[in-house]
Amino acid sequence: MLMSVATGLAVAGNYFTQPLLDLIGRELGLGPSLAALTVTAAQGGYALGLILLVPLGDLVERRRLAVSLYAVTALLLLVSATAPGGTILLAATGLTALTSVGAQVLVPFAVTLAAPAERGRVVGTVMTGLLLGALLARTAAGALAEVGGWRTVYWVNAALMAAMAVLLRICLPRLGGEGRRLSYPGLLRSTVLLLRDEPLLRWRSGIAALSMAAFSVLWTALTFLLVRSPYGWSESTIGLFGLVGAAGALTASLTGRLADRGHAQLLTAAGALALAASWIALAAGSTSLLWLLVGVIVLDLAHKMVLNGNQHVVYALRPEARNRINSAFMTAFFAGGAAGSALTSLVWARSGWRGVCVLGAALSVATFVLWGLERLSMNKENEHATHRSDHGRHRNRVHRADGLPEREEHPSPRP
Repeated sequence: MLMSVATGLAVAGNYFTQPLLDLIGRELGLGPSLAALTVTAAQGGYALGLILLVPLGDLVERRRLAVSLYAVTALLLLVSATAPGGTILLAATGLTALTSVGAQVLVPFAVTLAAPAERGRVVGTVMTGLLLGALLARTAAGALAEVGGWRTVYWVNAALMAAMAVLLRICLPRLGGEGRRLSYPGLLRSTVLLLRDEPLLRWRSGIAALSMAAFSVLWTALTFLLVRSPYGWSESTIGLFGLVGAAGALTASLTGRLADRGHAQLLTAAGALALAASWIALAAGSTSLLWLLVGVIVLDLAHKMVLNGNQHVVYALRPEARNRINSAFMTAFFAGGAAGSALTSLVWARSGWRGVCVLGAALSVATFVLWGLERLSMNKENEHATHRSDHGRHRNRVHRADGLPEREEHPSPRP
């Protein structure tokens, strides 16, 4: 439970700016496109942290790594709280996201501590906290900003991150990395080699990137839709949409159990289809609150299904390299989110909500198509592997251990 809360708190810092974009933009003199760059900076910084910092969990003692990252994140949040202009805020946001990957150190930490038959459920529980943090951050940020302004959000988050660093230091067991013989450059190189050597990791990383891009399209553009007619909502009201999305996050533990029972492929396929369907409701949501609510709930649930299916597959690949696998997978995941946010700001400026919905639907359909291509590729590879195995067994039947041909089993005809 502590890990679940800790991951949610860490990731919240990358999302609480979304309902504050209009407020930050007005105070610092930033237009909608420039304000949206704070979201892009957060996701880009997080992706960089996944590349450079998360693999260290296979090399150094994990509790110390997690505690250090949480403490540094708290300090950087203080810089954001006192930022005098957009440039410093953007830089501080990117650096804060870089170190907030302590959450992604805790996910494989929890997987390693769990029994093999319960790993899907454990990952689901930890990811529930992480996803609730991402969603409820919007609600909490909107409420705090309404009371004390957007800077108050950063002050409060800094205090909570500092407190969590202390709790993690007290409560977590020591757990060393399995790759201590590797140097840091060798560790980073081995992460790239995992992508080369594990086709499933490549496929699933691509699927995750597209799904996260579609997810980010919605949550980046939603603020711009809701502050305008016909809605005209305040930041605190916009933040309440985090509660709507939380309905999907609460199913993460359930989908984790389904993955444990062998339904990871079904989760991925059904999630990708539901992701695409959600944009039909979201398109109607430009003027209808009911359809907007339906679309948000379906999209969040679908996104969690795809994510849980992906994680179940990739975490089973190489237990000794779980942090590096998580690094590669989550780097693609959040890079997709950063790309989705950046594209959204451009599409919104040109085509508004309708263009945003077309973009989100296209990314969602691409998610399902990539899953289908993965299944075709892996089935073909399995057929080749079966053929090679059958050929090997045939060779074993007709050759002895010393390489000489075996005698035929049929008796020679009597003279």
